[in-house]
Amino acid sequence: MGVLNVTPDSFSDGGRYADLDAAVVHGLEMRADGADLVDVGGESTRPGAHRVDADEESRRVLPVIAALAEAGVPVSVDTTRAAVAAAALKAGAAVVNDVSGGLADPEMARVVADAEVPWILMHWRGHSRDMQRLATYDDVVADVTRELADRVDAAVAAGVDRRRLVLDPGLGFAKTAEHNWALLAGLDRLRALGPPVLVGTSRKSFLGRLLSDPDGTPRGVDQREDATVATTVVAALAGAWGVRVHEVRPNVDAARVAAAYARSVHSGLSRVERPDRVTLTGLRATGRHGVFDHERRDGQEFVVDATLELDTRPAAASDALADTVDYGGLAGGLAEAVGGEPVDLIETLADRLVAVCLRDPRVGAAEITVHKPHAPLPLAFSDVAVTVRRSRA
Repeated sequence: MGVLNVTPDSFSDGGRYADLDAAVVHGLEMRADGADLVDVGGESTRPGAHRVDADEESRRVLPVIAALAEAGVPVSVDTTRAAVAAAALKAGAAVVNDVSGGLADPEMARVVADAEVPWILMHWRGHSRDMQRLATYDDVVADVTRELADRVDAAVAAGVDRRRLVLDPGLGFAKTAEHNWALLAGLDRLRALGPPVLVGTSRKSFLGRLLSDPDGTPRGVDQREDATVATTVVAALAGAWGVRVHEVRPNVDAARVAAAYARSVHSGLSRVERPDRVTLTGLRATGRHGVFDHERRDGQEFVVDATLELDTRPAAASDALADTVDYGGLAGGLAEAVGGEPVDLIETLADRLVAVCLRDPRVGAAEITVHKPHAPLPLAFSDVAVTVRRSRA
């Protein structure tokens, strides 16, 4: 999705495309560069921006939308107002991109339902002038996911076809930089809601802060494009449906690279060869581990399973024990660790045992399962176990 702001005050390109001819030329350029949608907006949503009235917003966007649609460019309208959306759809827009998720104008759902067009619902907590005061979350990924789920339910209840909804976590909208990174890392939880996911990171301030100069000066808006492209790769590999960007071509290239990589991974063409493994299971040893006094005093039997990852080809070629792990020595080392200094938790014991496995520098990773079949539980059970895996990296 290519961003086309026909505003005088947008944070990145305010005023550059306020003229009709300049806006249309840029929209055509973005389409030629690979944009699937050109997103036309007439009201800045940068932090602190003041609203314009509906008539002014319409005056800005409708001629541009009509001209681009006439030229065959798929257009979305970036608006929170139902009246502007309805007029834009009539002028040729095919999608409504609502940064308020339908909260700013209760009539928006009716407009979208009647027009039977896709509706992008962004996570939103308030208008630009005060949204940063609302950036408070217990768990930002869980909270945003829950609040967007509520918006989906409300849209469907208002008659909108669920299959036409797209969700946007709203990076930068009532979010700190830390919130934005957490949401990028948690896109799978948002995707689990069902609708496709749109991600908008382009040139945003959290990228500028990430790339700050040594003196703390954030990277300028016009110098954040490489970082934007990097987030496009992240979003694409996380399964996002789309990205909303200012510079289309490099981000299209990035998405194509990510898609080619994902196809190769899924086809198995680039699958990394699975490491060889040496496995020791059912090792029984007595230890005095547990939180109760009688466990420390009397001890009990623990059962250990160990799997070591290493390259066995040298041993296969030489047929020499010295070129592989001596599982007799491994068993003795594990039994000695079980019988060592008591600990309260089998998690701690498992961590101690996996360290024994990694003493051999040829072992790249190890997995330990500690079974405590005689744990002091008041109910019948077969086993209690903890499994940990550690790699040398």
